[in-house]
Amino acid sequence: MAWKTLDDMELGGKRVLTRVDINVPVDGGVVTDATRIERVAPTVQDILSRGGTPVLLAHFGRPKGQVVPEMSLKMLVPALEAAFGTTVNFATLDEATAVIAACAEGQVVLLENTRFEPGEEKNDAELAKRYAALGDVYCNDAFSAAHRAHASTAALAHLLPSCAGRLMQAELEALEAALGAPKRPVLAVVGGAKVSTKLDLLGNLVEKVDMLVIGGGMANTFLAAQGVDVGKSLCEHEMTGTAREIAEKAAAAGCEILLPRDVVVAREFRENAPSEVVPAESCPADAMILDAGPDSVAHVEQAIARAETLIWNGPLGAFEIAPFDAATNAAAKFAAKRTARGELVSVAGGGDTVAALNKAGAADDFTYISTAGGAFLEWMEGKTLPGVAALG
Repeated sequence: MAWKTLDDMELGGKRVLTRVDINVPVDGGVVTDATRIERVAPTVQDILSRGGTPVLLAHFGRPKGQVVPEMSLKMLVPALEAAFGTTVNFATLDEATAVIAACAEGQVVLLENTRFEPGEEKNDAELAKRYAALGDVYCNDAFSAAHRAHASTAALAHLLPSCAGRLMQAELEALEAALGAPKRPVLAVVGGAKVSTKLDLLGNLVEKVDMLVIGGGMANTFLAAQGVDVGKSLCEHEMTGTAREIAEKAAAAGCEILLPRDVVVAREFRENAPSEVVPAESCPADAMILDAGPDSVAHVEQAIARAETLIWNGPLGAFEIAPFDAATNAAAKFAAKRTARGELVSVAGGGDTVAALNKAGAADDFTYISTAGGAFLEWMEGKTLPGVAALG
């Protein structure tokens, strides 16, 4: 779909209502990880450099329409000022008109937690009108909140000239390159504990990609669906019928599914537990499959070598503890190396995925790493995101 960016907007002298995600970890009123704040800085600085006044809209926590003092965005002002290099003026919604009017050129306004308003999560039209009255242009830079139809992400976008901020733009362009009009062959790596949490994702991907690697506990369910005894492994035996349906759908669509050929098994789930590599169909009855084996890794690397585009969501094994992080680390490094050489477009997202790629030392070389979580997954599932649709 088409969406406008900041480049399409006249910003000089304009009040730019800018929806951001600054839902950062805080300890004792102090921000402990400012990554999300730093990622919206380019949008804020772009608006400032073009003579606009950024008026930031953001949520924090889950106050559910109540004013909860410890969830006030006022505590984020020092971290925002450090990231933006300018004064940030804080205001409640009732104070907003006066504070915005008094804001000096080159400064920023931060409005109080949008979720303090009962109408925010109801996508309330009247609340959206109150916000719209405060600005001339609407800019959404919070892809991570784009899957929610809230007043500050959906209803508001229909009331003002609207566009995507720089972070949102980068996210949408990366996802369009991965699933919209990708270079083929396209490979998806999907791991994680449960098939049941990724049914929509798998169902959509098998019709969009050429190869699909299934890893983690999910792979055990697919192996069990083929009649393989997976011992005491994490496995959703009640989902084996569904796994077979997904495999049939993939075959009909011409999508090749890659399952582990060999596996790393252990009798207990702890760091450096005694382990062994066995063929995938030979898991001992008293053991658990905790990672893909070296032959499986070689098979995945061959698929990555054939691919032009890679979408990655979820680890191949129990990546949190050694030695069961070996498959994820090896495959991630191989993908990162091909990406760094300009041979692969690689897009990854999801909480465990980001942690796994960081742990492998591979994240920096991926084309794009999404931190959007639910919105990234829903996009991959083929769902329409209200906050993106509103920018069309």
